Parts: sequence; structure tokens; C-alpha cells
Amino acid sequence: MGISLATATVGLWVLSVAVLIWAWRVLNWLWLTPKKLERRLRKEGFQGNSYNFWYGDSKQMTKMIMEARSKPMNPSDDDIAPHVYPHVLQTIKNYGKNSFIWLGPILRVIIMDPEQIKDIFNKIYEFPKPHTNPFIKLLATGIFDYEGEKWAKHRKIINPAFNIEKLKLMLPTFYQSSNDMISKWKALVSPDGSCELDVWPSLQNFTCDVISRTAFGSSYEEGKRIFELLKVQTELTVKALQSIYFPGLRFLPTSLNKKMKEINKDIQTSLTGIINRREKAMEAGEASNGDLLGILLESNHKELQEHGNNKNVGMTIDEVIEECKIFYFAGQETTSVLLVWSMVLLSRHPNWQSQARDEVLQVFSNQKPDIDGLGRLKTVTMILYEILRLYPPAIALARSVHKETKVGNLTLPAGVEVSLPTILIHHDNELWGNDVHQFKPERFSEGVSKATKNQLSFFPFGWGPRICIGQNFAILEVKMALSMILQCFSFELSPAYTHAPFSIFTLKPQHGAHIILHKL
Repeated sequence: MGISLATATVGLWVLSVAVLIWAWRVLNWLWLTPKKLERRLRKEGFQGNSYNFWYGDSKQMTKMIMEARSKPMNPSDDDIAPHVYPHVLQTIKNYGKNSFIWLGPILRVIIMDPEQIKDIFNKIYEFPKPHTNPFIKLLATGIFDYEGEKWAKHRKIINPAFNIEKLKLMLPTFYQSSNDMISKWKALVSPDGSCELDVWPSLQNFTCDVISRTAFGSSYEEGKRIFELLKVQTELTVKALQSIYFPGLRFLPTSLNKKMKEINKDIQTSLTGIINRREKAMEAGEASNGDLLGILLESNHKELQEHGNNKNVGMTIDEVIEECKIFYFAGQETTSVLLVWSMVLLSRHPNWQSQARDEVLQVFSNQKPDIDGLGRLKTVTMILYEILRLYPPAIALARSVHKETKVGNLTLPAGVEVSLPTILIHHDNELWGNDVHQFKPERFSEGVSKATKNQLSFFPFGWGPRICIGQNFAILEVKMALSMILQCFSFELSPAYTHAPFSIFTLKPQHGAHIILHKL
């Protein structure tokens, strides 16, 4: 009896200590650490709202975003920051450029100075990407998410898939997918030579088709099915991100968690099957066909051979799967949004549409675009740069601070996050001039360096060692599609078009892109 009582007493004591430790950690996470960081940053000269327990600025942020999304913009207005990033813009107006916001208990510092931004982009080990919500990992991780040696290893293995010689081999796929989309549009044209449609779903399907074919070659039909699953997973991830995450939430048996895990398992199974079949084919001596998966597996195999099949050097099957998911997610999202805003803005600016078409016809006539000609499209390049400035795919980039770090004259304490607000830098009149909100592709007529006055004020694909590995892939794909559209159609905005950019991972048209096409 005494032993049982003693055991129960010890058990109760252990439980009490565990509860106290847990309570202390929660208190530290939700109150003590945020308040300590707030005091540190105010001493550094940063200003922002005082910390609001648990929610931070999240309620106000959500309210402002929902209000913005409830009403469209003027169709001719490119000053989109108040519509897509209202809370951060309001914070800067209230407190100046040296300010901060609260994402729940997470304090995020806004950095607007080009030299400080360059410093952060260059210091990839001091400023890793934040890992605040594990739900993102169910969507995709890979090179986009990795840090340190693992990131360097993956970057080295993946690089060969995106060199210019490999991209040349993908050009026929870009052409075929563009041609398929345009043929469908031609079939919709009425006897008077025009048709009206929402081009946004078509452009999404086009970029899905391209990435499916270029990533998986002959397995692209199965690849398209994986893409559909990833689209659903994206929607579920967005739903999960709408609430503040607390540790352990992803392990609860909620219907959302179950659905996300089921989809993730389905994607993993499909990709594992494709990869295993491809590896067997390679072992049997079959060529890779130049698709991204084949190039990735060849590069990985070469890396393993050079280091005596040391598994710490190459990628595992699971890691290859994650890179395939990144191909899909990043490759499809970036190109589809760049194309849709290109058609919207060229619809609004027929003079630039005519200049772009004249250049395309001068270089290619009505022939199939080739790699050399796409490289000579100066006017089209200027237009795409200006669209990327006004409508960057990602409106902000974030980094973490794991130890106290200096950036210029600032000292950032461990535990804060850093926000690099791409949309606000691209729309800053102090950096770009009073015509900052005007569509003026001629500002890039002498290149990016001249347009930015050699400052880091233009980074639609990031910058520095971690610049987007697929940016050349995306630009080449968009140039091919846009050139072929210009060869076949003139286009204008439909009266049904509603201008409402909104950001979920990338900057999309909330109500689609209703455009009238005129066959040439």
C-alpha cells in the first residue's frame, strides 16, 4: 500500500512538473518572447502595433484583405499594393519604412532598403527561409525549402536540368502545348472572326500541360493527374493557413488533416511509381528523353558514382519526389500568372501589343518560334519585365533570423522574421520615380541595371545564390506562348473583365481574365 501511494505521489509530481514545463513554454512562446523581441526592435528604431496576445495583427490583416477582395479595382489601375497587401502598406504609412507586423506571436520586420535587401539575399546561411507552418511541407518542400548543405547538394544536382542546352530540348514541348491551346481558341472564333472567353483557365491548363510534359515526358498523362491532386492540396493548405498554427495541430485527426494526408500519400505513391519505372529504364540503358525527371535522375546517378555511391551525397527517392512536386508547383504557378497579366496589360495597352506583334512578326513572320529568335525579342522582354515589376508572382519573400545578425546599421535579434515586400519595392516611387504605377516597358529599354540605377529594386524571382532556379524556363515558356498568341490574335479586355488581383502563394486574377480575341 505504501509503495502504491509512493508511486502515485511520484507520478503526480512528474505530471505536475511536466504540466509546469509545458505551461512555461506556452507562456514563453505566446507572451514573454514576443514582448522581449518587441522591446529590442523598438530600441533599434523600428515601430509597429503593440503585440496583441495570440493574434498579433492577424485579425486586422484578415479583415483588411477581405474588405479589399470584396470590391474590384478600376480596370486601368496598376497601383495594386493597397488591394493585395493592405495591412503592410498601412503599417508603413503609419510607422515609416522601419516597421514591423505581427503574424500571431511571430514578429516580422519589414525591410525596404535595397542595400539591406541585397545583404539579406547574399547571406543565405544567416537568413534561412522560415518554417512556421508544417502544413506547407505537405504541399511541397524540396530545394525551395531546404537550407545549408542539403540545399547546396540539391542545387548542384538540379542545376543541369535548367541549363540553356537542356532548355533548347524543351522548346518543342513549349510549342506543342501553345499550339494546342491556340487551336482550341481558334475553334471558338465566330464567323465574324472573334470570340470572348476567360483565358485564365486556359493558361493554367497550358502551363500544367507544359510542366507535365517537360517533367515526365511519356508519363505526362499520369503527371497531369498528380497536378490535379496538387491543386486540391493547395486549396486545403490555404484553408489550413487561415488559422494561427499551434504546435501539434497537424497531428489532430481533423477532416482537413486526414484529407491532406490522403492526398499527400496518393501523390507520393504515383510519383514513386513513375520514378521507379524510370530508374529501371535507365538501368536497362534507355535514354532520359530530355525531360526534367530524367535529367534529375541522371545528374543524381552521376553524383553518386563520383562519390562511391555515398547516399549522403545524392538524393533519396523521397527527396526526388519532393523536387518533382516543386517542378509542378513553382513551374506552373509562375508562368500562368505572368502570362495572364501579360494578356490583361497588353489588352489595356494596344500600342504596346502592336509593337510586340510587329517585333514577333519581324523575327518569325508566321513561322514556328525558335530559341535564337526568342532571345532577340527586345520589346517583348521589356514588356515582360515591366509586368513582373507591376505584378510580381510572389508579393513578398520571408527569411528567418536564428542568431543576432547585423544588416547594415541594423541589429536584428534571434527569433524575428524578415519580410522583403517585393510588391512595395517594385512600386516605391522613391526608387522608380513618380511614374511608378504606370505601365512603361521603355524603362527597361537599356536593361535591368539601368532601369534600377544599379540598386536592388527589382527581384521578381528573388536574387543572389537562391534566385529561382527555373526563371529561364519560365521566361522562355512565356515568350513562346505569347509570341504564338500575338501571331494569331489581337485581343482586348471584355466588358465582363473585373480587375481584382489577389495573392494566394502567387498573384492571381480573382475573377479570371475575360478577354475578346480577334483572329488575325
